[in-house]
Amino acid sequence: MRNFSKIIFFLLVLAIVSGCASKRIISPYPRAKAYKVYGKTYRPYASVGHHYVEVGMASWYGPGFHGKRTASGEIYNMYAYTAAHKFLPLQTRVRVTNLENGKQVIVRINDRGPFVKGRIIDLSYAAAKRLGMIPAGVARVKIETLGNLDKYKLRGRFYVQVGAFVNKDNALSLKRQLESKGYFVRVSQKQTQGHIFWRVQIGPFTRLSTAEMNSKKLENRFPDCFIFSD
Repeated sequence: MRNFSKIIFFLLVLAIVSGCASKRIISPYPRAKAYKVYGKTYRPYASVGHHYVEVGMASWYGPGFHGKRTASGEIYNMYAYTAAHKFLPLQTRVRVTNLENGKQVIVRINDRGPFVKGRIIDLSYAAAKRLGMIPAGVARVKIETLGNLDKYKLRGRFYVQVGAFVNKDNALSLKRQLESKGYFVRVSQKQTQGHIFWRVQIGPFTRLSTAEMNSKKLENRFPDCFIFSD
């Protein structure tokens, strides 16, 4: 009888362990070599493709890290469009949307971080400025992967957003000014937190490099212009 009780107890424990194992969350992405920071181990993704979406708080890092080496081996340039993420593969292109104002920017992951609880991405100074989050330091964002730099051909439909207005007439006035300079311009409507904005955008450009070139031409007059894709 005692042996029978031991068998029942063993089977019960086995059932509990099996049940716990069945509830274990398994990542849909393959994992790469782990790294350790502040005594905690992180195992980044080896690949995520174009299907990774994440929403959370973003922060930015600038002068204190400018000129220092990143996790990718590159020297950090606070004026380049790069970012740090704990798990995304290095060299992944990511579209970041500031959910508080609708602004977007495309960055390349070349570093690890942020290692502050509750934050999902650390943006360069330039990227944070494009998103309008410098004064606050943090913002709620959505990040969407565009693929690894090796596979992503930097082709698609890219636009440069030149301005956003509450008054539609102001948006149409800027549209006419830009069209007189030879740009293809569209005005799109965007509702954010109960407010309607009229966004003035030039494009589309089939290459990211072309969009970046046009953005450079415009940024002296429109310092808050930024690139996005749809």
